[in-house]
Amino acid sequence: SDLSFLILSCRAKEIKTKLGTLLQKPDSTIDFIIPYPEKPEKLPKAQKPSPEEALQWRDSLEKLLQNPYGLASFRSFLRSEFSEENVEFWVACDDYKKTKSPLKMAEKAKKIYEEFIQTEAPQEVNIDHFTKAVTMKNLVEPSPTSFDMAQKRIFALMEKDSLPRFVRSEFYQELIK
Repeated sequence: SDLSFLILSCRAKEIKTKLGTLLQKPDSTIDFIIPYPEKPEKLPKAQKPSPEEALQWRDSLEKLLQNPYGLASFRSFLRSEFSEENVEFWVACDDYKKTKSPLKMAEKAKKIYEEFIQTEAPQEVNIDHFTKAVTMKNLVEPSPTSFDMAQKRIFALMEKDSLPRFVRSEFYQELIK
């Protein structure tokens, strides 16, 4: 029993040492563990739009979403507000429409439904009952247009609600300087 006590106390010291090293790590690792939503994510430098190009986004959500840099900054902005489900849904639908294989399409449709449409979904989007019913009916046999109505509703919502907030944000103001 003395031996097992000795082994245990050695083990405890070892664990303490390991813990101690973990706790003394420089701050950078802590930054790595805790994401700061208010910091815009690093965007690809090469594709940065001209201020003129960025200015067009004020009146065109479509142009904003079509530009990889615009989409990335819009997503970062919405993430900072904890309201990124709409743009994530829009992107997922856009990707879904480009899917050629019926099998892949069915898989993606199920994933989109579970992630964004079903009640209590992790990133449930705010669509009316009629749109939800039509979408569910469309998913019986998934086709490229299955999510069209829901995607249009969410686009309109972002245009009316998210875009004006984005245009007033620092994310956007930096781009048009």
